[in-house]
Amino acid sequence: MQKIIVTGANGQVGQEIRDLSKNYPAYEFHFFDKKQLDIANLKSVRDTFKELHPYVIINCAAYTAVDKAESESGLAYAINAEGVGNLALVAYELQAKLVHISTDYVFDGTSSVAYKEDDPTSPINEYGRTKLEGENKCLSNNPEAIIIRTSWVYSSYGNNFVKTMIRLMKERPEIGVVSDQWGNPTYAADLAEAIFQVIDSGKWIPGIYNYSNDANISWHQFAERIAKEINSACIIKSLSTEQYPTPAKRPHYSVLNKEKIQKTYSIQIYPWQESLVKCVRKIYLD
Repeated sequence: MQKIIVTGANGQVGQEIRDLSKNYPAYEFHFFDKKQLDIANLKSVRDTFKELHPYVIINCAAYTAVDKAESESGLAYAINAEGVGNLALVAYELQAKLVHISTDYVFDGTSSVAYKEDDPTSPINEYGRTKLEGENKCLSNNPEAIIIRTSWVYSSYGNNFVKTMIRLMKERPEIGVVSDQWGNPTYAADLAEAIFQVIDSGKWIPGIYNYSNDANISWHQFAERIAKEINSACIIKSLSTEQYPTPAKRPHYSVLNKEKIQKTYSIQIYPWQESLVKCVRKIYLD
């Protein structure tokens, strides 16, 4: 039976892959969280993977605390860059397929049209810089790898914008949300499904792909929709980026063009509103 290794198993995407893995009995899954496997340790990665000899490695491990990365750049680099380079190298040595998850934050946000995979990268924060370095190390060590850039990831698992908004809307009569940053929400369960479609497609075309839900919205619009879905009377004030300063700069526009993954792997891009409904239902069921 072919084996699939999933790193970052306790993250949003990792846990959605675990849920979805039950639908793929043809594979033997092995899930590793950061306590079980330090991807920044090459020897540990090599020893673990040599023993299992995987068919596919799905890397969901990442340092994702965007603001903290400004002061913890060394730790972010170890996980997002060095760790990814290690996974790519060992995957190449073992002739295993590698799917690595990256981010829209590799772009500077100055575009006015959706970013394509080959558009120039120019990250404006440490998180984005470490993720871009991870992409570079990944493809340098393993030209056969597939990188999927995604954005604004949320899930019923972990900490994310949707869960934070639901909590704040219950606690406060009024909240402020930035309205001049535009992008695409991504339901982690949809991303997990897309990854399985790539693996099961019968073809493997390496390179970078964009994936998110179908949207072009601001954080404020996203928050308004969340309020609607949970029937909240909370007032959502519109803030500018200047009114809501953060340690890390955010791209003003990071909408992703998904045509490449749609055409190459016949991946369906779900409407963001439908995916949000699914997630909110799951949050309240849990």
